[in-house]
Amino acid sequence: FDVVDECDDWIVVNKPAPLIVHPTSKKVEPTLLGGLEQLLSFDIQNGARLSIINRLDRETSGLVLVAKRKFAARMFGRAMERRLFEKEYDAICLGWPAWEERSLDAPLLRKGELESSPIWVKQMVHPDGRPSETYFRVVKRGTHRGVKVSLLRVFPKTGRMHQIRVHAAYLGHPLVGDKIYGEDETCYLRYIEGGWSAKLASQLLLKRHALHASRMALTLDEVSLEWEIGLTKDLDDFFDA
Repeated sequence: FDVVDECDDWIVVNKPAPLIVHPTSKKVEPTLLGGLEQLLSFDIQNGARLSIINRLDRETSGLVLVAKRKFAARMFGRAMERRLFEKEYDAICLGWPAWEERSLDAPLLRKGELESSPIWVKQMVHPDGRPSETYFRVVKRGTHRGVKVSLLRVFPKTGRMHQIRVHAAYLGHPLVGDKIYGEDETCYLRYIEGGWSAKLASQLLLKRHALHASRMALTLDEVSLEWEIGLTKDLDDFFDA
């Protein structure tokens, strides 16, 4: 990962895909938190306590804000609860949307709470779910090996699990490379069981889902913070010349 900005109280990094944020009990592997603990070992020895403010999925790249101090973690946490953070993502979806801009207000619920689902974490749009709102804007339309794809700028108004991915799929334009919410959820099951394959590459077009956290801003009291980074090389190179 790359350090985007840092002070005594917090650090902002650019997380690549498929680096996982937190360790899991399933297997031993590098994590963003582990890398930060090594990088900030001196700070930790002098009382710093790392707290990740915004968590990204394994396959989502982009900005991650990490507090070093308790008071900073509380401040950022309250700001998240009050929805004072502005977040923007870049995403590449399948197809060419008929709209230039589109807002979707559609509650989200874990699918397994209503019906059998082979993927425990899978979310779905349902009226009994938690309020979820996303605003989409088309940046450009193009192709990838003859397949129509579009670059979107996405503004999530809420922060539910897999929100952008679920809402994009609900609108009929799932993200490129999305193993769960794409056209065939068995891609995820096959990937978990056997890893990446030529067949998956042919179906998904990209090894990871095309989502990148590109901007984050916050105004709290008299403090204004803003960070922005460009598109990753794999997503930038995805469109045909």
